[in-house]
Amino acid sequence: MTTAPDYSEGIDPERAMKYALQRWFGDRTEIVEGVLNHVTPSWDHENAAEEIRDQIKPRVRELGCVTGSGNLDLPGSANWYVPDLAVAPKEPAKGGGALLPDQTLLIVEVTSESDAETDRVVKRKRYAEYGAPLYLLVDRLDKTVTLFSGPGRLGYTEVDGPHPFGETVRLPEPFGIDLDTSGL
Repeated sequence: MTTAPDYSEGIDPERAMKYALQRWFGDRTEIVEGVLNHVTPSWDHENAAEEIRDQIKPRVRELGCVTGSGNLDLPGSANWYVPDLAVAPKEPAKGGGALLPDQTLLIVEVTSESDAETDRVVKRKRYAEYGAPLYLLVDRLDKTVTLFSGPGRLGYTEVDGPHPFGETVRLPEPFGIDLDTSGL
């Protein structure tokens, strides 16, 4: 649950906008570069995220983490994302509000026709800028999977892929597992 804005020192437009978004539009609405986007994934889209979730779940439990598609705040920007899947330690996730990308271990986005370029370009850049250690892009249009790591202000410094669906993709530590992409 998002906390109500504190107006004792004036109105913070960014915080007020993000608070209103959650109250009026619900959990599946994002702000991408200042534009509201209601997320309505197809079943194929959900299947791809579920395939990954099922494969990483045993390791996620061992790490004491949770998986979900909860809110991610990017403070200082007009961005509020709802990833298709994220892995985060349980403690920050218990706080009830949005997490920051650097509080995650992995973020997964699955492309759709309507938002493929957003996932490929905008979110990749922003997740790196905000310190998400691993970003896995499942590109259903190109039928590829790409893993980005080494986040920095100018983007990710390491790229593994694109790998065609059907190839195995290695998730590095702390996961240390191979993903089977044949079911995506």
